Amino acid sequence: MAKRVVLLASGTGSLAAAILSASMAGEIDLDFVGLISDKDSPALEIARSHQVPAIFIPMVSDRAEWDRQIYHSVSELKPDLVVSVGFMRILAPQFVSDFQVINTHPSLLPLFPGAHAVQDALAAGATVTGTSVHLVDAGLDTGPVILQRQVEILPEDDESTLHERIKIVERALIVEVLAEYGRTGKL
Repeated sequence: MAKRVVLLASGTGSLAAAILSASMAGEIDLDFVGLISDKDSPALEIARSHQVPAIFIPMVSDRAEWDRQIYHSVSELKPDLVVSVGFMRILAPQFVSDFQVINTHPSLLPLFPGAHAVQDALAAGATVTGTSVHLVDAGLDTGPVILQRQVEILPEDDESTLHERIKIVERALIVEVLAEYGRTGKL
């Protein structure tokens, strides 16, 4: 029986699209039981187009209430794994304690954690950056790394061009990690 997976997304859904397309092509043997977004984002429509339930849980002023809402929604889906794919919220400590959560990040962690990783790599004068898939813990991008891929920083790169090149590698990396998880049940 395939493992149950919930996706969390906030943005355009390019990572979710790569994952769900790979699943439809038979590259990933997992059961995607829902996609939850905190924004009315294109990721919701991508989920629907792949027959994955799409759930919109907008951020509310009472953060503890939002944490309860997302926890309850994910609990009802009974996932074996929660995958953050461009989800731009820090998850509550209880959430990451009770669910196995992985995340993609546009740097070679532990270098350049946080929301501005690409900008930070450029500002530091790095010649190489990349992307990581890591377990999520209560810290900010501090969980153990599962897999990484390097991306060379070219002299002509700006934040936009570098981030686009990282995203290409990031999409392939998360598909690789999930395909392996589908085959072995291990991260």
